[in-house]
Amino acid sequence: MSLSSGPAVVRRIGELRAAVALWRKAGESVGLVPTMGSLHEGHLALARKAKEDNARAVATLFINPTQFGANEDLAAYPRNEAEDRALLGKTGADLLFAPGADEIYPKGFATTVTVARLTDHLCGPHRPGHFAGVATVVAKLLALALPDRAYFGEKDFQQLQVVRRMARDLDLPVAILGVPTVREEDGLALSSRNRYLSAKERLRAAALPQLLRAAAAHLGDGRLAVAEIDIVEQGLSAAGFGKIDYVTLADEAELQPLASAKKPCRLFAAAWLGRTRLIDNWPVL
Repeated sequence: MSLSSGPAVVRRIGELRAAVALWRKAGESVGLVPTMGSLHEGHLALARKAKEDNARAVATLFINPTQFGANEDLAAYPRNEAEDRALLGKTGADLLFAPGADEIYPKGFATTVTVARLTDHLCGPHRPGHFAGVATVVAKLLALALPDRAYFGEKDFQQLQVVRRMARDLDLPVAILGVPTVREEDGLALSSRNRYLSAKERLRAAALPQLLRAAAAHLGDGRLAVAEIDIVEQGLSAAGFGKIDYVTLADEAELQPLASAKKPCRLFAAAWLGRTRLIDNWPVL
């Protein structure tokens, strides 16, 4: 266990369980923040909320290979554990669990958790196997840390709902809590992948939240989704976006496409700027 410059770091399952067991013996609650590192203010908001709600907060740093698709470069994903740890230290996080791949997926590992229906639309068809990778690793992290609560950002709203359903269906005794999206001043949702944007692309990226916000307001007034979706797609193309994976109005509970707003629902989008895939969503109020 390392003790300097941020929360203590453990890399073995036994070390994590031993630390949590001591807290449990003392009657302390535990909050968990799963991450893949490359932390930004969005992640730190989760860690602060975990510490606010619980006596102890655990962050995990594991770049999960099973949620990367065939055309997604696992090797290129940014890694800077020292910087991530220092940032977590400012949130009051008590422990960082940073295992190697062999610790999470030992030789002979043969189990996958899948969540049907919620993954039929939005990012599901565009990232085959992604949500199975997410559900499997989060199920393992919840079983390892045994937290009272686990925290996920609403920017990845489909992921949040998949994890909620997985925890509910498997009767895991943990509350899955969503934390509002943290945005830049121009509205762009914070993401580890934003660092891949060039200066010009970064300026254009603000069109995504701006278009979604305007369309969501119109959808709240009862307009048909098809017309607003067309406006968003035309706006993204005009702003310099390339491939648009989807712009979809969907209900929050089941993530099924809607022809018009039936609240609670959100407008979801995924589109490419150069080599960077951006996702976002906006609630229809």
